[in-house]
Amino acid sequence: MREGQNPAKFVQQIGKPEKITVAVLAHIPFLSGFYAHTLDVLKECLNSLWQNTDLPYDLLVFDNGSCKEAVDFLREARRDGRIQFLVLSEKNLGKGGAWNFIFQLAPGDVLAYADSDVYFHAGWLDEALEILETFPDVGMVTSRPFRTSPVLYTSTLTWAKQAKGVSLEEGQFVPWETFREFDLSLGQDEEHIRARYERTSDLRVTYQGVTAYIGASHWQFVGYTSTLRRFVPLNMDRPMGQVRMLDQGVNEGGHLRLMTSRPLTMNMSNTLAPIPAPDPGRQTMVKTPSLTKRVLEFPPLKRGLLFIYDRIFRWYYGR
Repeated sequence: MREGQNPAKFVQQIGKPEKITVAVLAHIPFLSGFYAHTLDVLKECLNSLWQNTDLPYDLLVFDNGSCKEAVDFLREARRDGRIQFLVLSEKNLGKGGAWNFIFQLAPGDVLAYADSDVYFHAGWLDEALEILETFPDVGMVTSRPFRTSPVLYTSTLTWAKQAKGVSLEEGQFVPWETFREFDLSLGQDEEHIRARYERTSDLRVTYQGVTAYIGASHWQFVGYTSTLRRFVPLNMDRPMGQVRMLDQGVNEGGHLRLMTSRPLTMNMSNTLAPIPAPDPGRQTMVKTPSLTKRVLEFPPLKRGLLFIYDRIFRWYYGR
């Protein structure tokens, strides 16, 4: 039998979510090998977010089956009021499964998504939001200019060529240092990066006085929650490797995919190691790799070792 009255009946006000939900997806299954420094990366990601986000927002963190150390850190941040919504998944649902949750759970009208290895610079959200609210029918805005696959922005390019009041330019607008910094974070070598920089170009568009670059990416983006919900559920049967399904869906749905004109976010990957400074000269000096490195890079051996690594990972952490 009930004793007394539920005190919630006498509460006159309830909390309301902010207009913007910032969502971060974390997956740190253990702290060794590839993941040895990823908890430090996650902490740097969230610290940069807390320090460099000026607009009001709620933070939603979706943890995709991480180890105890990572979960303990996130729970402490939640207790301290630095995380407003914390979802702890027992198993790794993959990025698609996490997106299905995040896109449906996010209470804000605007959703700003990021992987847990993203570093945020001051102004990252302000400038992305300006593009989102100025350009028509925007699907995704990434807070950094870089060169993406043309097949993923055909709808944006068609709009830019046909819409009135739009200025479309093509050229080498992204500085070499900015281009190089991002591609190095993806593990590419300097020679390959230089060759790609020289054979590709940027597409810059200006509309109603606001300038953006054409393109976007799934690793970090800002969009209207109602628009992003149109693309779930995403049916991915692998945790990685199919993430372009979202990029493809946004493009095929006729939505614009844009980027800020300044590099306001950065991919840290799995370490906090600084990006080496570029050579000022035109010719890039390449350090000769050690004998061990050359042996490990021998294609048949490399494929075999990576296959074994993949099998071990699946045995221990696969679901």
